[in-house]
Amino acid sequence: MNNTRQIRTFVGAMVLAALAAAGFAGLGSHAFHTYFALAVLALAAATSRMKVKLPGINGNMSVNLPFLLTAIVNLSAVEAVLITCVSTAVQCWPRKGAKFNPQQMAFNLSMMAFASASASLLFHAAWLSHWQGNSSTLALVLATVALFLGQSVPVAGIVAVSEGKSAGQTWRSLALLSFPYYVVSAGITSMVQAVSLHLGWELALAVFPVMYVIHRSYRLYFSGLSESLRPQVLVRATSAGM
Repeated sequence: MNNTRQIRTFVGAMVLAALAAAGFAGLGSHAFHTYFALAVLALAAATSRMKVKLPGINGNMSVNLPFLLTAIVNLSAVEAVLITCVSTAVQCWPRKGAKFNPQQMAFNLSMMAFASASASLLFHAAWLSHWQGNSSTLALVLATVALFLGQSVPVAGIVAVSEGKSAGQTWRSLALLSFPYYVVSAGITSMVQAVSLHLGWELALAVFPVMYVIHRSYRLYFSGLSESLRPQVLVRATSAGM
C-alpha cells in the first residue's frame, strides 16, 4: 500500500511538472507551421510503434526520436509538445488483448511533455543568440541533452519507487543503452535542418527508410545483448538458491 502511494505521488508530481513546463514554454511559443507540424506528427506517430525492448530494464525505446527533435527545433513549443504527446500515446497504447493502464499512460505522457517542453525552452532561449560560436549547434546539443535527461531521470525515479532498484544504477544503465541513439538522432535532425534549408522541408522528412534501418539494427543488437546477459541472470539465480 505504501509503495502504491509513493508511485501515485511520483506520477502526480510528474504531471504537475509537465503542466508547468509546457505552460511556461507555450507562453514564449513562436509562429505555428501547420503543414510541417502535421507531416512531423504523422511520421512521429508512425515510427513510435517501431520500438525495441531495452535489455535488463522494464522499458522500451522508440525510434521516433529524430522526429521529436525535429519538432522541437523547427516548430513552436505548443506544436512540439502536442506532437510528442500524440506519438507517445500511440507508442504506449496497449496491443490487442492487453490491459490499459491509465497511471502508466499518465506518467509516460507527462514525462515526455516535460522533456519536450524543457528541450524547446533551451533551444529557443534568447541568450543563445548572443553566443559567439555556432549558436544553432549549441542549441541542438542542449535540446538533445534536455530531452535525454527529461526522459531518463524520471524513468530511473519511477523504477526506483516501484521496483526498489537503485535510481543511480538504473539511470546509468539507461544512459549506456540509449544515449548513443540520442547522439545519432541529433545528427539526423541536423541533416534534416540542412536539407530543409536548401531543398524544402518536404524532402527533408523523407528519412523514414533511415529510421527503419536503425530500428532493425537496434533490435538485432539488443537481442544479442539480451542473450549474452541471460546466462549471468541464471547464475545469479542459482547461487542465490532460487
